[in-house]
Amino acid sequence: MKAKKGDAVKVHYTGTLTDGTVFDSSEGKDPLAFVLGQGQIIPGFEKGVEGMEVGAKKTINIASKDAYGDLVKEAIIEIPVGQKLVLLNPQTGEPMPVTIIAAEDGKLTLDGNHPLAGKALTFELTLESVGDAKDLKDECCGGDEGECGCKH
Repeated sequence: MKAKKGDAVKVHYTGTLTDGTVFDSSEGKDPLAFVLGQGQIIPGFEKGVEGMEVGAKKTINIASKDAYGDLVKEAIIEIPVGQKLVLLNPQTGEPMPVTIIAAEDGKLTLDGNHPLAGKALTFELTLESVGDAKDLKDECCGGDEGECGCKH
């Protein structure tokens, strides 16, 4: 059975950067469970799983634009030391995590990009199972209530 949009899938994976550094893995954990076509994971990963058969192994390479997006220069800002901050995502209004990437001359430089933005990713995948989206009803996909039938 090949995985297609609307199917509940479970995938074991190891994600690496172009230099071979492992940034995430399901090794020693339960496989990643999600519904294909729901936008619950990065687009390149979803495209890589689509069409796989249970038990199949595959290596996929994902460009940054199909992963966490390209690096956004406007998300890197300088602020003077002592200034008070409340950072909100301009699109969602939600709190936005930032990383201090420099502290020079009384100014901090903050980066609001995702840590993997601008990076090409490689995943080693093994498709563990394919089933009906209702099969994930006891597992949380991280989506909105009622979106996939799981319990949030």
